Amino acid sequence: MSEGPLPSDVSRLRLGMVAGETSGDLLAASVLAGLTQRLSGAPSDPATIARPVHAAGIGGPAMRDQGFEPWWSSEELAVRGYAEVLREYPRLRSIRNRLYERMRDWRPDVFVGVDAPDFNLDLERRLRASGLRVAHFIGPSIWAWRGERIHAIKRSVDHMLLVFPFEKPLYDAAGIAATYVGHPLADAIPLQADQAGARRLLNLPADRQIVAVLPGSRGGEITYIAPCFVQTIAWLASQRPELVFVVPAATERLFARLRTMLAAAALPDGVDCRLVMGHSHEAIASADAVLVASGTATLEVALFRKPMVIAYRMAWASYQIMKRMGYLPWIGLPNILCNASVVPEFVQAAATPPAMGAALLRQLDDPVHARELAERFGALHETLRCQCGQRAADALLELARRPA
Repeated sequence: MSEGPLPSDVSRLRLGMVAGETSGDLLAASVLAGLTQRLSGAPSDPATIARPVHAAGIGGPAMRDQGFEPWWSSEELAVRGYAEVLREYPRLRSIRNRLYERMRDWRPDVFVGVDAPDFNLDLERRLRASGLRVAHFIGPSIWAWRGERIHAIKRSVDHMLLVFPFEKPLYDAAGIAATYVGHPLADAIPLQADQAGARRLLNLPADRQIVAVLPGSRGGEITYIAPCFVQTIAWLASQRPELVFVVPAATERLFARLRTMLAAAALPDGVDCRLVMGHSHEAIASADAVLVASGTATLEVALFRKPMVIAYRMAWASYQIMKRMGYLPWIGLPNILCNASVVPEFVQAAATPPAMGAALLRQLDDPVHARELAERFGALHETLRCQCGQRAADALLELARRPA
Protein backbone atom coordinates (compact mmCIF):
# COMPACT_ATOMS: atom_id res chain seq x y z
CA MET A 1 0.00 0.00 0.00
CA SER A 2 1.33 3.49 -0.82
CA GLU A 3 2.49 5.75 1.99
CA GLY A 4 0.92 9.00 0.73
CA PRO A 5 -1.27 10.96 3.15
CA LEU A 6 -5.01 10.58 3.22
CA PRO A 7 -6.94 13.51 1.74
CA SER A 8 -8.32 14.20 5.24
CA ASP A 9 -6.88 13.66 8.72
CA VAL A 10 -5.93 10.00 9.02
CA SER A 11 -7.51 9.93 12.46
CA ARG A 12 -10.92 10.68 10.94
CA LEU A 13 -11.49 9.01 7.58
CA ARG A 14 -14.84 10.09 6.15
CA LEU A 15 -16.73 7.20 4.57
CA GLY A 16 -20.11 7.17 2.84
CA MET A 17 -21.88 3.80 2.86
CA VAL A 18 -25.13 2.21 1.74
CA ALA A 19 -26.04 -1.30 2.91
CA GLY A 20 -29.46 -2.80 2.38
CA GLU A 21 -31.12 -5.45 4.58
CA THR A 22 -29.64 -7.61 7.33
CA SER A 23 -26.89 -9.36 5.37
CA GLY A 24 -25.57 -6.11 3.88
CA ASP A 25 -25.54 -4.54 7.34
CA LEU A 26 -23.36 -7.36 8.68
CA LEU A 27 -21.04 -7.25 5.67
CA ALA A 28 -20.57 -3.50 5.95
CA ALA A 29 -19.93 -3.77 9.69
CA SER A 30 -17.00 -6.08 8.99
CA VAL A 31 -15.43 -3.44 6.74
CA LEU A 32 -15.90 -0.72 9.35
CA ALA A 33 -14.28 -2.94 11.97
CA GLY A 34 -11.34 -3.59 9.63
CA LEU A 35 -10.87 0.11 8.95
CA THR A 36 -11.00 0.94 12.65
CA GLN A 37 -8.36 -1.67 13.38
CA ARG A 38 -6.11 -0.54 10.53
CA LEU A 39 -6.28 3.14 11.47
CA SER A 40 -6.16 2.76 15.25
CA GLY A 41 -3.89 -0.26 15.50
CA ALA A 42 -6.38 -1.88 17.90
CA PRO A 43 -9.40 -4.17 17.61
CA SER A 44 -12.71 -2.39 17.12
CA ASP A 45 -14.19 -1.80 20.58
CA PRO A 46 -16.73 1.03 20.90
CA ALA A 47 -16.15 1.25 24.66
CA THR A 48 -12.39 1.76 24.66
CA ILE A 49 -11.18 3.61 21.56
CA ALA A 50 -11.89 6.86 19.76
CA ARG A 51 -13.26 6.07 16.32
CA PRO A 52 -10.91 6.90 13.43
CA VAL A 53 -13.74 6.54 10.86
CA HIS A 54 -16.76 8.78 10.44
CA ALA A 55 -19.14 6.65 8.37
CA ALA A 56 -22.65 7.69 7.41
CA GLY A 57 -25.43 6.85 4.96
CA ILE A 58 -27.84 3.90 5.00
CA GLY A 59 -27.17 1.08 7.45
CA GLY A 60 -28.42 -1.13 10.23
CA PRO A 61 -27.72 -2.13 13.82
CA ALA A 62 -24.44 -3.98 13.19
CA MET A 63 -23.05 -0.89 11.45
CA ARG A 64 -24.31 1.35 14.26
CA ASP A 65 -22.36 -0.83 16.68
CA GLN A 66 -19.27 0.19 14.72
CA GLY A 67 -20.07 3.90 15.13
CA PHE A 68 -22.01 4.32 11.86
CA GLU A 69 -24.36 7.31 11.54
CA PRO A 70 -27.58 6.11 9.83
CA TRP A 71 -29.35 8.73 7.78
CA TRP A 72 -31.83 5.99 6.78
CA SER A 73 -32.26 2.43 8.03
CA SER A 74 -31.10 -0.48 5.88
CA GLU A 75 -34.62 -1.92 6.20
CA GLU A 76 -35.74 0.82 3.79
CA LEU A 77 -34.00 -1.10 0.98
CA ALA A 78 -35.16 -4.61 1.91
CA VAL A 79 -37.08 -5.26 -1.32
CA ARG A 80 -36.53 -8.20 -3.69
CA GLY A 81 -38.05 -9.02 -7.06
CA TYR A 82 -38.97 -6.89 -10.07
CA ALA A 83 -42.69 -6.60 -9.33
CA GLU A 84 -41.95 -5.64 -5.73
CA VAL A 85 -39.32 -3.07 -6.73
CA LEU A 86 -41.70 -1.49 -9.26
CA ARG A 87 -44.26 -0.95 -6.52
CA GLU A 88 -41.64 0.58 -4.23
CA TYR A 89 -39.73 2.48 -6.92
CA PRO A 90 -41.06 6.01 -6.24
CA ARG A 91 -40.10 5.71 -2.56
CA LEU A 92 -36.68 4.21 -3.33
CA ARG A 93 -35.96 6.82 -6.01
CA SER A 94 -36.81 9.61 -3.56
CA ILE A 95 -34.42 8.17 -0.96
CA ARG A 96 -31.67 7.74 -3.55
CA ASN A 97 -32.02 11.30 -4.84
CA ARG A 98 -31.93 12.80 -1.36
CA LEU A 99 -29.00 10.58 -0.42
CA TYR A 100 -27.08 11.61 -3.54
CA GLU A 101 -27.49 15.29 -2.72
CA ARG A 102 -26.42 14.78 0.87
CA MET A 103 -23.37 12.67 -0.07
CA ARG A 104 -22.38 15.11 -2.82
CA ASP A 105 -22.40 17.95 -0.32
CA TRP A 106 -20.78 15.98 2.52
CA ARG A 107 -17.87 14.86 0.28
CA PRO A 108 -16.70 11.62 1.90
CA ASP A 109 -13.16 10.45 1.15
CA VAL A 110 -14.63 7.25 -0.30
CA PHE A 111 -18.18 6.10 -0.94
CA VAL A 112 -18.81 2.34 -0.57
CA GLY A 113 -21.95 0.72 -1.90
CA VAL A 114 -22.49 -2.63 -0.17
CA ASP A 115 -24.39 -5.13 -2.31
CA ALA A 116 -27.90 -3.81 -3.31
CA PRO A 117 -26.72 -3.19 -6.92
CA ASP A 118 -30.11 -2.07 -8.24
CA PHE A 119 -30.06 0.79 -5.74
CA ASN A 120 -26.34 1.43 -5.51
CA LEU A 121 -25.02 1.36 -9.09
CA ASP A 122 -26.99 4.38 -10.28
CA LEU A 123 -26.12 6.26 -7.07
CA GLU A 124 -22.45 5.32 -7.46
CA ARG A 125 -22.39 6.49 -11.09
CA ARG A 126 -23.73 9.92 -10.10
CA LEU A 127 -21.39 10.26 -7.13
CA ARG A 128 -18.39 9.26 -9.22
CA ALA A 129 -19.36 11.85 -11.84
CA SER A 130 -19.46 14.46 -9.07
CA GLY A 131 -15.79 13.72 -8.30
CA LEU A 132 -16.06 11.24 -5.43
CA ARG A 133 -14.01 8.03 -5.20
CA VAL A 134 -16.36 5.04 -5.35
CA ALA A 135 -15.96 1.40 -4.30
CA HIS A 136 -18.47 -1.42 -4.34
CA PHE A 137 -18.34 -4.35 -1.90
CA ILE A 138 -19.93 -7.68 -2.92
CA GLY A 139 -20.01 -7.86 -6.70
CA PRO A 140 -23.38 -8.40 -8.40
CA SER A 141 -23.85 -12.01 -9.49
CA ILE A 142 -22.86 -11.34 -13.11
CA TRP A 143 -21.46 -14.89 -13.22
CA ALA A 144 -24.98 -16.25 -12.68
CA TRP A 145 -27.31 -13.80 -14.42
CA ARG A 146 -27.48 -10.31 -15.97
CA GLY A 147 -23.89 -10.39 -17.12
CA GLU A 148 -24.41 -7.19 -19.09
CA ARG A 149 -24.29 -5.26 -15.80
CA ILE A 150 -20.49 -5.37 -16.04
CA HIS A 151 -20.79 -2.27 -18.28
CA ALA A 152 -22.81 -0.36 -15.67
CA ILE A 153 -20.26 -1.36 -13.03
CA LYS A 154 -17.40 -0.02 -15.16
CA ARG A 155 -19.18 3.35 -15.47
CA SER A 156 -20.06 3.52 -11.78
CA VAL A 157 -17.17 2.16 -9.73
CA ASP A 158 -13.47 2.92 -9.23
CA HIS A 159 -12.72 -0.29 -7.34
CA MET A 160 -14.56 -3.57 -6.67
CA LEU A 161 -14.14 -5.58 -3.47
CA LEU A 162 -14.88 -9.21 -4.34
CA VAL A 163 -15.82 -12.03 -1.98
CA PHE A 164 -15.37 -15.02 -4.30
CA PRO A 165 -12.01 -15.87 -5.94
CA PHE A 166 -13.46 -16.81 -9.33
CA GLU A 167 -14.86 -13.27 -9.78
CA LYS A 168 -11.58 -11.41 -10.23
CA PRO A 169 -10.75 -12.68 -13.75
CA LEU A 170 -14.14 -11.37 -14.93
CA TYR A 171 -13.34 -7.86 -13.71
CA ASP A 172 -9.74 -8.00 -14.91
CA ALA A 173 -10.97 -8.85 -18.41
CA ALA A 174 -13.38 -5.89 -18.30
CA GLY A 175 -10.63 -3.50 -17.17
CA ILE A 176 -12.20 -2.83 -13.76
CA ALA A 177 -9.87 -2.52 -10.77
CA ALA A 178 -10.78 -5.23 -8.27
CA THR A 179 -9.43 -6.93 -5.15
CA TYR A 180 -10.41 -10.36 -3.84
CA VAL A 181 -10.90 -9.85 -0.11
CA GLY A 182 -12.56 -13.13 0.93
CA HIS A 183 -15.93 -13.37 2.61
CA PRO A 184 -16.53 -11.81 6.04
CA LEU A 185 -18.88 -14.63 6.99
CA ALA A 186 -16.00 -17.08 6.58
CA ASP A 187 -14.03 -15.05 9.12
CA ALA A 188 -16.95 -14.66 11.53
CA ILE A 189 -18.08 -18.28 11.54
CA PRO A 190 -15.77 -20.67 13.41
CA LEU A 191 -14.12 -23.49 11.51
CA GLN A 192 -15.61 -25.90 14.05
CA ALA A 193 -19.05 -24.92 15.32
CA ASP A 194 -20.14 -25.82 18.86
CA GLN A 195 -23.45 -27.60 18.34
CA ALA A 196 -23.88 -28.54 22.00
CA GLY A 197 -23.11 -24.98 23.13
CA ALA A 198 -25.60 -23.52 20.64
CA ARG A 199 -28.31 -25.86 21.93
CA ARG A 200 -27.62 -24.85 25.52
CA LEU A 201 -27.75 -21.16 24.61
CA LEU A 202 -31.13 -21.57 22.89
CA ASN A 203 -32.41 -23.98 25.54
CA LEU A 204 -32.85 -26.75 22.96
CA PRO A 205 -32.76 -30.46 23.83
CA ALA A 206 -29.42 -32.17 23.42
CA ASP A 207 -30.85 -35.58 22.48
CA ARG A 208 -33.32 -34.81 19.67
CA GLN A 209 -32.95 -33.99 15.99
CA ILE A 210 -33.34 -30.29 15.29
CA VAL A 211 -34.35 -28.56 12.06
CA ALA A 212 -33.56 -24.85 11.68
CA VAL A 213 -35.98 -22.95 9.44
CA LEU A 214 -34.73 -19.68 7.89
CA PRO A 215 -37.37 -17.99 5.70
CA GLY A 216 -35.31 -14.86 4.96
CA SER A 217 -34.85 -11.36 6.28
CA ARG A 218 -36.88 -9.28 3.82
CA GLY A 219 -40.56 -8.54 4.16
CA GLY A 220 -41.22 -9.82 0.64
CA GLU A 221 -39.50 -13.10 1.39
CA ILE A 222 -41.68 -13.61 4.44
CA THR A 223 -44.78 -12.93 2.33
CA TYR A 224 -43.95 -15.48 -0.37
CA ILE A 225 -41.80 -18.07 1.40
CA ALA A 226 -42.68 -18.17 5.09
CA PRO A 227 -46.21 -19.62 4.70
CA CYS A 228 -44.80 -22.56 2.73
CA PHE A 229 -42.02 -23.02 5.27
CA VAL A 230 -44.55 -23.06 8.13
CA GLN A 231 -46.57 -25.70 6.24
CA THR A 232 -43.38 -27.72 5.81
CA ILE A 233 -42.90 -27.63 9.59
CA ALA A 234 -46.43 -29.02 9.94
CA TRP A 235 -45.73 -31.75 7.36
CA LEU A 236 -42.48 -32.78 9.02
CA ALA A 237 -44.06 -32.80 12.48
CA SER A 238 -46.80 -35.10 11.20
CA GLN A 239 -44.14 -37.51 9.92
CA ARG A 240 -41.66 -37.17 12.81
CA PRO A 241 -43.38 -35.84 15.97
CA GLU A 242 -40.07 -36.00 17.85
CA LEU A 243 -38.41 -33.33 15.68
CA VAL A 244 -37.66 -29.91 17.19
CA PHE A 245 -37.86 -26.77 15.03
CA VAL A 246 -36.10 -23.45 15.63
CA VAL A 247 -37.02 -20.36 13.59
CA PRO A 248 -34.80 -17.26 13.99
CA ALA A 249 -36.26 -13.85 13.07
CA ALA A 250 -33.88 -11.16 11.82
CA THR A 251 -35.86 -8.17 13.13
CA GLU A 252 -38.63 -7.45 15.63
CA ARG A 253 -41.01 -6.72 12.76
CA LEU A 254 -40.34 -10.10 11.18
CA PHE A 255 -40.57 -11.79 14.58
CA ALA A 256 -44.10 -10.43 14.99
CA ARG A 257 -45.13 -11.57 11.49
CA LEU A 258 -43.71 -15.06 11.96
CA ARG A 259 -45.31 -15.39 15.39
CA THR A 260 -48.70 -14.59 13.83
CA MET A 261 -48.14 -17.11 11.02
CA LEU A 262 -47.12 -19.88 13.41
CA ALA A 263 -50.07 -19.18 15.71
CA ALA A 264 -52.50 -19.35 12.78
CA ALA A 265 -50.97 -22.49 11.25
CA ALA A 266 -52.51 -25.89 11.68
CA LEU A 267 -49.48 -27.35 13.44
CA PRO A 268 -49.97 -30.80 14.98
CA ASP A 269 -50.64 -30.90 18.70
CA GLY A 270 -47.47 -31.06 20.73
CA VAL A 271 -45.11 -29.86 17.99
CA ASP A 272 -41.98 -28.30 19.47
CA CYS A 273 -41.34 -25.16 17.41
CA ARG A 274 -39.27 -22.33 18.89
CA LEU A 275 -39.36 -18.83 17.40
CA VAL A 276 -36.32 -16.82 18.53
CA MET A 277 -35.31 -13.20 18.07
CA GLY A 278 -31.95 -13.05 16.28
CA HIS A 279 -29.45 -15.85 17.04
CA SER A 280 -29.51 -17.12 13.46
CA HIS A 281 -25.96 -18.47 13.72
CA GLU A 282 -26.76 -20.33 16.93
CA ALA A 283 -29.92 -21.73 15.32
CA ILE A 284 -27.90 -23.04 12.37
CA ALA A 285 -25.14 -24.41 14.61
CA SER A 286 -27.71 -26.24 16.75
CA ALA A 287 -29.37 -27.96 13.79
CA ASP A 288 -29.03 -31.38 12.19
CA ALA A 289 -30.52 -30.01 8.94
CA VAL A 290 -31.72 -26.63 7.69
CA LEU A 291 -34.57 -25.38 5.50
CA VAL A 292 -33.35 -22.05 4.10
CA ALA A 293 -34.46 -19.40 1.63
CA SER A 294 -32.03 -18.80 -1.21
CA GLY A 295 -29.64 -15.96 -0.47
CA THR A 296 -26.68 -15.18 1.76
CA ALA A 297 -28.09 -17.44 4.48
CA THR A 298 -27.37 -20.49 2.31
CA LEU A 299 -23.65 -19.63 2.46
CA GLU A 300 -23.90 -19.28 6.24
CA VAL A 301 -25.42 -22.75 6.46
CA ALA A 302 -22.65 -24.15 4.26
CA LEU A 303 -19.97 -22.52 6.43
CA PHE A 304 -21.54 -24.22 9.45
CA ARG A 305 -21.21 -27.46 7.38
CA LYS A 306 -24.87 -28.39 7.69
CA PRO A 307 -27.09 -30.42 5.33
CA MET A 308 -29.77 -28.16 3.89
CA VAL A 309 -32.69 -27.78 1.55
CA ILE A 310 -32.80 -24.50 -0.40
CA ALA A 311 -36.08 -23.01 -1.57
CA TYR A 312 -37.30 -19.83 -3.14
CA ARG A 313 -40.59 -18.25 -4.12
CA MET A 314 -41.32 -14.77 -5.43
CA ALA A 315 -44.03 -12.88 -7.28
CA TRP A 316 -44.96 -14.65 -10.53
CA ALA A 317 -44.05 -11.66 -12.71
CA SER A 318 -40.66 -11.27 -11.04
CA TYR A 319 -39.85 -14.94 -11.53
CA GLN A 320 -40.78 -14.84 -15.23
CA ILE A 321 -38.31 -11.99 -15.75
CA MET A 322 -35.51 -13.45 -13.65
CA LYS A 323 -35.58 -16.97 -15.07
CA ARG A 324 -34.97 -15.56 -18.57
CA MET A 325 -31.83 -13.77 -17.39
CA GLY A 326 -30.15 -16.63 -15.57
CA TYR A 327 -27.60 -18.97 -17.11
CA LEU A 328 -26.65 -21.31 -14.26
CA PRO A 329 -28.61 -24.44 -13.29
CA TRP A 330 -28.66 -23.44 -9.58
CA ILE A 331 -29.94 -20.60 -7.40
CA GLY A 332 -28.18 -21.54 -4.14
CA LEU A 333 -24.67 -20.32 -3.37
CA PRO A 334 -23.47 -23.71 -2.02
CA ASN A 335 -24.26 -25.40 -5.34
CA ILE A 336 -22.86 -22.49 -7.37
CA LEU A 337 -19.61 -22.35 -5.39
CA CYS A 338 -19.17 -26.12 -5.47
CA ASN A 339 -20.17 -26.21 -9.16
CA ALA A 340 -22.35 -29.22 -8.45
CA SER A 341 -25.78 -30.15 -7.11
CA VAL A 342 -24.61 -30.88 -3.57
CA VAL A 343 -27.89 -29.85 -1.86
CA PRO A 344 -31.48 -29.95 -3.19
CA GLU A 345 -33.21 -26.83 -4.46
CA PHE A 346 -36.93 -26.11 -4.88
CA VAL A 347 -38.11 -23.01 -6.78
CA GLN A 348 -41.59 -21.52 -7.22
CA ALA A 349 -44.26 -24.23 -7.76
CA ALA A 350 -41.77 -26.99 -6.92
CA ALA A 351 -41.37 -25.57 -3.39
CA THR A 352 -44.17 -27.62 -1.79
CA PRO A 353 -44.23 -28.83 1.83
CA PRO A 354 -44.20 -32.57 0.93
CA ALA A 355 -41.29 -32.14 -1.51
CA MET A 356 -39.18 -30.00 0.82
CA GLY A 357 -40.13 -32.08 3.86
CA ALA A 358 -39.18 -35.36 2.18
CA ALA A 359 -35.86 -33.86 1.06
CA LEU A 360 -35.13 -32.75 4.63
CA LEU A 361 -35.90 -36.22 5.98
CA ARG A 362 -33.44 -37.69 3.48
CA GLN A 363 -30.83 -35.24 4.75
CA LEU A 364 -31.53 -36.22 8.36
CA ASP A 365 -31.39 -39.94 7.58
CA ASP A 366 -28.10 -39.98 5.62
CA PRO A 367 -25.10 -39.52 7.95
CA VAL A 368 -22.64 -40.50 5.20
CA HIS A 369 -23.88 -37.69 2.98
CA ALA A 370 -23.73 -35.29 5.94
CA ARG A 371 -20.06 -36.14 6.52
CA GLU A 372 -19.25 -35.72 2.82
CA LEU A 373 -21.01 -32.34 2.78
CA ALA A 374 -19.13 -31.25 5.89
CA GLU A 375 -15.79 -32.05 4.23
CA ARG A 376 -16.72 -30.20 1.04
CA PHE A 377 -18.07 -27.18 2.89
CA GLY A 378 -15.00 -27.18 5.13
CA ALA A 379 -12.73 -26.82 2.10
CA LEU A 380 -14.94 -23.98 0.84
CA HIS A 381 -14.66 -22.29 4.25
CA GLU A 382 -10.87 -22.38 4.13
CA THR A 383 -10.86 -20.82 0.65
CA LEU A 384 -13.08 -17.88 1.68
CA ARG A 385 -11.47 -17.24 5.09
CA CYS A 386 -8.76 -14.61 4.60
CA GLN A 387 -9.32 -11.62 6.94
CA CYS A 388 -11.84 -9.89 4.71
CA GLY A 389 -12.29 -6.79 6.87
CA GLN A 390 -8.58 -5.98 6.89
CA ARG A 391 -8.10 -6.70 3.17
CA ALA A 392 -11.08 -4.48 2.35
CA ALA A 393 -9.72 -1.76 4.65
CA ASP A 394 -6.35 -1.81 2.89
CA ALA A 395 -8.01 -1.49 -0.54
CA LEU A 396 -10.24 1.39 0.62
CA LEU A 397 -7.34 3.29 2.21
CA GLU A 398 -5.37 2.87 -1.00
CA LEU A 399 -8.35 4.23 -2.97
CA ALA A 400 -8.68 7.19 -0.55
CA ARG A 401 -5.08 8.17 -1.35
CA ARG A 402 -5.67 8.31 -5.10
CA PRO A 403 -6.71 11.46 -6.93
CA ALA A 404 -10.49 11.57 -7.35
